[in-house]
Formats: sequence, structure tokens, C-alpha cells
Amino acid sequence: MSTILVADDDRDILDLVAFKLGAAGHEMITATDGASALTEARRAVPDIVVLDVAMPGMSGLDVCRELRADSVTQAIPVILLTARGQESDVEAGFNVGADDYIVKPFSPRELQSRVTALLSRARA
Repeated sequence: MSTILVADDDRDILDLVAFKLGAAGHEMITATDGASALTEARRAVPDIVVLDVAMPGMSGLDVCRELRADSVTQAIPVILLTARGQESDVEAGFNVGADDYIVKPFSPRELQSRVTALLSRARA
């Protein structure tokens, strides 16, 4: 299957997402902060990245911006998974290059569907 990097500073959310996507047959890489997520993305070059926006040190927006600026990682699909649901937050996410934006609380089934859709488009 695919390799998915998930970064969230909330261990419960991180474990839930990793379990759900891992159960669907994907290889999982996890990180609990933005800097670690960026390091892992550059090291492993996953097929897709799921980022929390509000993480310590380096936000998911910053990570997404850095991924888009790097020729090795610029084409990796990025989903922002966050509690920030205001219109301006969503707009900011898309402005840094996110491919999708999911507001917490979220449906794990919906997340899986969106991951599958983005992976299908990336392979087409």
C-alpha cells in the first residue's frame, strides 16, 4: 500500500489516525511535532502527509509551506487535520498548499476516504 506520515501533538488523535489508516493496510510514520514531521517527510518521502495545524515549535502550516518549497517533497499530497475551522483558517491552509482540510472532531471513515481519494489522484 502507501506510506502515510501523520503528525499531531495530541497522542490520542495520533494513535486513532495511525490505527485507522494502518488497519487499511498503509505503512505509518508518526511525529508529535512539526519539526519532526518535516524531518520524517524529507527522510522517507511518504505518499501522503496528514498534519495537525497547531503543533509546538513548527505549525502544520509551516510544515506544509516547507514541503511545497522543497523539490523532493513538493508533490506530496497534504491533508490538514485541525480544530481550527474558521473560514480564514481554511483559507490559510489552502494558501500554503494543502490539498485538503478536515476540521476536528472528524470521522475516521471520512479521513480514510479522503486519503484514498488523494492517493488515487496522485497516482493518476
